Amino acid sequence: MDTWEAIVLGIVQGLTEFLPVSSSGHLAIGSAILGVENTENLLFAVMVHAATVLSTIVVLRKEIGQLLKGLFAFRLNEETLYIGKLLLSMIPVFIVGVFFKDTVEEIFGSGLLLVGICLWITADLLTFSYFARPRPKEKISGWDALVIGLAQAVAVLPGLSRSGSTIATGLLLGNKKESVAKFSFLMVLIPILGEALLDTLDTLDIVEKSREGLSFGIQPVALVAGFAAAFVVGCLACKWMIRIVRKGKLVYFAIYCALAGAFAILWQYFA
Repeated sequence: MDTWEAIVLGIVQGLTEFLPVSSSGHLAIGSAILGVENTENLLFAVMVHAATVLSTIVVLRKEIGQLLKGLFAFRLNEETLYIGKLLLSMIPVFIVGVFFKDTVEEIFGSGLLLVGICLWITADLLTFSYFARPRPKEKISGWDALVIGLAQAVAVLPGLSRSGSTIATGLLLGNKKESVAKFSFLMVLIPILGEALLDTLDTLDIVEKSREGLSFGIQPVALVAGFAAAFVVGCLACKWMIRIVRKGKLVYFAIYCALAGAFAILWQYFA
């Protein structure tokens, strides 16, 4: 992977991690177009996911600080209840990550046809959440957190947007737009860090077996460039996405996902 390829894929990751268009699906499409090998993808994925985690922490630092302050007050308060809901939302994806990791990895190698189909599903979900008018709620309940967590677990499929699935599900449950957007971004921090840790262990295992060090055709400069691109663009995309959800403009991303899904399927069969 060259430096310019790392920058392009880093930008793609930074944008699509927060926008409801599927980062995994776009990385799969981008890697197919650029001809990037799977071994490069693994190491690069660790770096860009870490970058998007850092960008989330930077953008939502005020909210995270308030939650930590409330947590370390060591009493039952709004902050500890909110953290409890975040932890509850992580249970489904934890189960998938622990018990179905190999199955998910096999699915990721199934080509762009699945990516295209899942992008179409994302488009349908965003469209439905745009036109639905559920009864509004003041706060995200524990049940809501669990259901949103189930949506996140299903969104491990490449092409099915995590942010799109969780935000759309939260909106369909009647939660406020800005509240569900922030909840969606906060609930993914620990799962992404856990995924990055597992990917790092897999990378080290490959390194040991290959006896070639980190020489998968990707240089440290390219890794740093991809990390920086994903972080900067991720910060911008996170702020932008919160404003977009607040204004209720998700339907435009539904149109984009439908077009991207069609492109992925056509590329699979005609490229």
